[in-house]
Amino acid sequence: MLKTIIILSLVAVSLFAYTKVMARIGAGSPPPDAPPEQQADLIRVYKSERRMVLFRGNAPISTYQISLGWAADAGPKQREGDEKTPEGRYEIDWRNPKSVAHLSLHISYPNPKERREAEVSGFAPGGSIMIHGLPNGWGLLGEMHRLWDWTDGCIAVTNAEMRDIWARVPNHTPIDIMP
Repeated sequence: MLKTIIILSLVAVSLFAYTKVMARIGAGSPPPDAPPEQQADLIRVYKSERRMVLFRGNAPISTYQISLGWAADAGPKQREGDEKTPEGRYEIDWRNPKSVAHLSLHISYPNPKERREAEVSGFAPGGSIMIHGLPNGWGLLGEMHRLWDWTDGCIAVTNAEMRDIWARVPNHTPIDIMP
């Protein structure tokens, strides 16, 4: 029994150390931008369907199955740590090629109204809500990540999908996140 506990402890420590090292190494170079005619001018996220669609004009140009925050079905994000994914209209306001997950696009949550509501309730509103790939070093999980919602409120896709999204979504692209 003691031997099993020691082995499980070593595995847990090793996985933790691996994750920390890979987070520091980063995701490598981001892909180049797609040609303008292939870039999105709107993103729609359908939380209940675990689906994200990129649009150009009124036409969908790419669809992705996604994972969300652990408590995504419990309504919109209201405060830091609630593990909910926001709902509403935002924009992609910056990008991080050195993210702890494979590339990331920042969503402009919280808006001023959400910030006020959280502060009136005595909470920090939270932030750092991103569209991102898998944690660095865990890309081999691929589509298996969709088996459960595992983020702290973000929108997760596979690493290959994140490279496509990165190339097709310029900064200031609006994003509608719906229940």
